[in-house]
Amino acid sequence: MKHRPRILMCDPEHFEVTYAINPWMLTGPVNVSRARDQWHALHAVLSQFADVSIMASVPGLPDLPFTANAGVVRGNVFVPSRFRHAERTGEEPHYTAWFRDRGFVVRTLPEGEISEGAGDALVDSEQGCLWMGHGFRSDLRAAKSLASLLDIEVVPLGLVDPRFYHLDTCFCPLPGGGAMYVPTAFDARSRSAIETRVPRSLRLTLTEEEAAAFTCNAVVLGDRIFMNRRTERVAHQLEHFGLEVHPVAMDEFIKAGGSARCLTLRLDVPAHGLRRVAEEWRASA
Repeated sequence: MKHRPRILMCDPEHFEVTYAINPWMLTGPVNVSRARDQWHALHAVLSQFADVSIMASVPGLPDLPFTANAGVVRGNVFVPSRFRHAERTGEEPHYTAWFRDRGFVVRTLPEGEISEGAGDALVDSEQGCLWMGHGFRSDLRAAKSLASLLDIEVVPLGLVDPRFYHLDTCFCPLPGGGAMYVPTAFDARSRSAIETRVPRSLRLTLTEEEAAAFTCNAVVLGDRIFMNRRTERVAHQLEHFGLEVHPVAMDEFIKAGGSARCLTLRLDVPAHGLRRVAEEWRASA
C-alpha cells in the first residue's frame, strides 16, 4: 500500500488581519469570506493526495491557521516554535498541546532562543539537512539547538529582504535534491551555501515578481506541487523537473504574509541519517 503524506491544517474560522508584523499585512484589507473559501479549496485538493488533520481554531489567534509556524517535525519529535512577536506567542501552547496529545516527543528550545517553526526551518530529506532561515524572525543561535534536538544537519541561510521574512517565502526544496529560490532574498554567503549543495541543473531561480506571488510558498506532495498561481516560465521548469503544477488561489492569505505552504505542516517527516552541525554554522559561531 502506497504511503499517503500526512498534513496538519487549522480551521480558518477566526482568520483575519488585525495587526501588522510583516510588510504584506499593510497591503490592504482581507476579504475574510473569500479567504475561507480559498482555505477550503486548498484543503479539498490536498485531501485527494494526503491525509489531512484539522486543528481547531481559537478566538483571538488569527494567525493560527498558518500551521507551518507551529514548530519543526522530524520523525516523532516536535520542536515547538518560540515566536518573536507578542501577537503570536499565544499560539505556542495550543500547538504544543496538539502534538503532545498525539504522542509526539516534545523537545523545547533553550530559553530565549527564537525559532518560528517550519516557516524558517525546512527539513530536506533529499539533501539530508534542515535549511534554516534567520535574520528577521528566527535567531541564528537556534541553529545549533535545532541540530541537537532534531539530530540533523542544519544549514543556516541569512535573509536580507523584509518581504521574504520567513524562509518558506523565498525557498522551496524540490524532489531529487533540487530547490526553487529567490537569490536576492539571501546574503552572499547563503547564496553560496545553496549553490554549493544544489547542482545548477536542479536550481530554479525566481525573479522578485515571481516571488511576490508566493511561488516558493508551495506544497510538494510526491510529483505534484500546489502553489498560488501558475506562471508559464516557472511551470515549464517545474515540469522539466518532473513535477505536475496545481494552481490554488491564495491571494487573500498573501495579504497576511502566507500562502499554501504556510497553511500546512507535514507530519510524516522521516527521521534518518546522522546529526551534523553545518560547516556554515560552525564558521559563523
